[in-house]
Amino acid sequence: MDPELAALAGTAGTTLVSLLATDAWHGMSERLPLLWRRARPDREEAIAAELDSSREELLSARAADDPETEAEVRAEWQGRIRRLLIVHPEVAEDLRALLADVTPDEAARPAPTQQATASGQARIYQAGRDLRLDQG
Repeated sequence: MDPELAALAGTAGTTLVSLLATDAWHGMSERLPLLWRRARPDREEAIAAELDSSREELLSARAADDPETEAEVRAEWQGRIRRLLIVHPEVAEDLRALLADVTPDEAARPAPTQQATASGQARIYQAGRDLRLDQG
């Protein structure tokens, strides 16, 4: 497979999964099956259903703090998209356009910030991800 198409499939799968749990998901869920309609019309409805199923699976995984399932969902979509591009490389431009449309909105969102106020002898512990405290 063309390395550029392989990279595109990886980017698309990662972007798709990152959007699954956001409000931007709705636009992607409507537009991604259109790629299959163009290349494989018989798979369009199945792909739409698989997207919905993947969204539910991802939301459950995030609620259960299960990063392995999230990685598996991402790998599944990277594989689906890669296989589509192998057989139908002509949809690559449409996929690039879709990614260009959805990615700027996500990138334009401000990064989450943390803010805290303490008084007296209070302690505040903040972390963007993992936090381990060993106080003896």
